Amino acid sequence: MNHYYVITNSIKDPGLEFTKKVCEFLSARGCDVVPGHVHPEIPDDCECVIVLGGDGSVLQAAAKVGERNIPILGINLGTLGYLAEIEKKNYETALQQVIAGDFEIEERMMLDGRAGTDGRTHSALNDVVFARRGPLRILNYDVYVNGQFLNSFNADGIILSTPTGSTAYNLSAGGPIVEPSAKMILVTPICPHTLNNRSIILSADDRVEVTIGRTSTDSCLEAEVDFDGNDSVSLRTGESMQIYQSEKTVRTIKLSKRSFLETLHKKITM
Repeated sequence: MNHYYVITNSIKDPGLEFTKKVCEFLSARGCDVVPGHVHPEIPDDCECVIVLGGDGSVLQAAAKVGERNIPILGINLGTLGYLAEIEKKNYETALQQVIAGDFEIEERMMLDGRAGTDGRTHSALNDVVFARRGPLRILNYDVYVNGQFLNSFNADGIILSTPTGSTAYNLSAGGPIVEPSAKMILVTPICPHTLNNRSIILSADDRVEVTIGRTSTDSCLEAEVDFDGNDSVSLRTGESMQIYQSEKTVRTIKLSKRSFLETLHKKITM
């Protein structure tokens, strides 16, 4: 690879000092480098997007890449990263591997969502989160799978996660950790008002519909549906959102020969 686009989280790289080091390292080896803080648009000839930041920065980059199928390499400038797996101190070795073509590409599934309220399709690499909006009160979420009623959750919210997102909000809410290259949809309630708090794992081919159900007071409430925290849709009582596997995928560059379990062990013992 010789053509790179660098996206930086300027909060984690104040003064863009590390960004300059990365760009200079690549340029010194004959590579064409375009920094995102100078040119906001990804060049047509870009072969790799390098993200300097944390997992949130990688998620924003995935949305920016869209349908262009450009692989992403994340260099972690934060404290804990699953998507940005390269540590800052190892950046020279990592970039040299990429230049030499010594890497693997992992395909990560995404979720799409569509609501009748706006008609647009929204996408997420990590998760789609339904949460209450406005006053602090629980909502009723009616969940259907392939048109068949599954369950009604009285909860603060509900998470529909990909395997990639299983180590994010899903994990904090008590959901299972899933190997990221798997294909499935995880449904995890957030603080359900019940003694039975269990995630449900569905096939990636299933279509999930979540309806904002009526409450005991029969009042009209509003929920917000967030896609990776980057895009959101408002739903009111009686309105629905359909979630399903996207035709798009995100391609991530994997340099380490460590298995997911080895990486997971390292992260949870930090």
